[in-house]
This record gives sequence, structure tokens and C-alpha cells, in this order.
Amino acid sequence: MNTANIIDGEASVTAVAHAAMARTPDPRLRQLVAAFVDHMHALIREVDLTEAEFDTVLKFVTDIGQQTNDVHNEVVLAADVLGISTLVALRNNPQNQGQSAAALLGPFWRAAAPLCANGDSIARGDTPGTPMHVYGQVRGVDGQPICGAKVDVWQASPAGLYENQDAQQPEMNLRGYFMTGEDGRYSFRTVRPAGYPVPTHGAVGVLLRLQERHCMRPAHVHFMVSHPRCKTLITQVFADDCDHLGSDVSFGVTKPLVGQFVRHAADPAAGAGEYYTLNYDFVLEPGESCFPEAPIK
Repeated sequence: MNTANIIDGEASVTAVAHAAMARTPDPRLRQLVAAFVDHMHALIREVDLTEAEFDTVLKFVTDIGQQTNDVHNEVVLAADVLGISTLVALRNNPQNQGQSAAALLGPFWRAAAPLCANGDSIARGDTPGTPMHVYGQVRGVDGQPICGAKVDVWQASPAGLYENQDAQQPEMNLRGYFMTGEDGRYSFRTVRPAGYPVPTHGAVGVLLRLQERHCMRPAHVHFMVSHPRCKTLITQVFADDCDHLGSDVSFGVTKPLVGQFVRHAADPAAGAGEYYTLNYDFVLEPGESCFPEAPIK
């Protein structure tokens, strides 16, 4: 009888667990699981985790899974408010060639946004709000414009809700994608987004309340910029005048992603109302064009 892997007290658990997993064929999976076991076991020892606390952790993990569905992703939200999503994004997207900064995907991207012509509005129906014109150029790290880049955009409404959260908004409201021309330029019209609270009806909301943290994100527009010969860029551009810019509950704000939301005063003589403009360029690096799995449908 082989007794080498029988646990002999608390100190032997980690080594026995590693031995059981040592024959995992995939080397990367073996490395990841071994590191996960090491860090989790070390955490349990460091904080002297109680059984009651362990039950609470298991309940949290169970709850975020059960609260994820076709229109809401509590798992992604949990990763966001713990800073995990941003850390992964920054480590996998260094700006070492002058490429644009990446940001977390967030839980509200949908994969089937409609194609729009440059200059079109993504505000559908009678969406209220202050008009905003967004435009810019997509370039490579060599400084040359990229023709045929796909610029996928999505944002919350001035009420702070994405269309899948709000039955009053038209389907695919404030979503769309645009293709750049020979000059690499894109442009679209929209309404200025508002900052908003992340959903707090589930396990993540309970955690935020226990931590006495606010649940707000600063106003921003999401972008996913892609081209067949370039690495897909997932990012966000934040309003420079927005509250909570320095305390985003999802830790998504980095300095390069603060955009200039320029206010233009109304001109009654010309019959023009107040509006905003945002000019923001994107720089893509060479690489594989791949897309994430949509967190919602």
C-alpha cells in the first residue's frame, strides 16, 4: 500500500495536494493550479481562516455564480471591484511600443452591436441627454493610419444605465461599431454618458456595503478596437470632469484613459444647444486579433 500521499497533519496538506496534481499533462495548467494552491494555502495560514469564514467565502463564490445570467454577470463584477480585472488587463497590455492603454472589459459588452456609418448616432429612439460628438484616428505603432479597423463602442445612458438594464431603452441603444477609412478615422454621435452605480443587488453589493465602499463608476465610453493584423484593444475613456474619477469602484481609471470631454456652450443665435466633443486616438500593436467571450447576451 502506498501511504506517501496520506496526510499527516496540517503541515503536510500542501505537499500532498501538489503531489496529486503533479501529473497534470498540460504544463501551463499544472503551473497555474500549483500556484493557486500555494497562494490559497498560504492565505489560509496567514489569516488563520476559521471554518465560519470559510463557509462565508464558499457562499460568496456560490452566490456570484448563481447570480450570473444572460443579462447580468456577477462574476465579472466581482473581479472588477476586487481590482483583478484591471491588474490582468495592465499586465497583459504593456505600453512598451507606444500602444494605447487597455482597460477592463466590464460586464455589459454585447457581441452583436450593429454596424453604423461614420458620423451616425448610436443614440436610438428618443434617448435624452446632452449631445456629444466622438472622433479620432486609429494608428499603428509605426504612426501610420489603419484602414479597416473596427471600433466597437458602448456606454451607459445619461441615467447611468446600459440598455440591457433598462426596459425603457431601445434594443442595442448606445451601442454600435464603426469601420475606419483610408485615413484611419472614426466618428460618431451620441449623448454624454453619466457616471453610475454598479449593480448592488447581489453578492458584490453585500461585499461593498461590508467594506463601506461606494459603488460608483465615473462617466466613460467603452471601446474595443480591432484589425485582422493587430492585437485587439479593449479600453475605456473617462470624462475628465467627472466625480469619482479618483475612486472608481472597479479600479478602471488609469491616467492615459482620462479624455477631454470638451463642453461647447449653447449658441441661441445660431439655434445650437450645448454639446460636448471628445477627440481620442488609438494606437494598435501588431498581433493576433481575438475577441473575449461576451459576459452577457
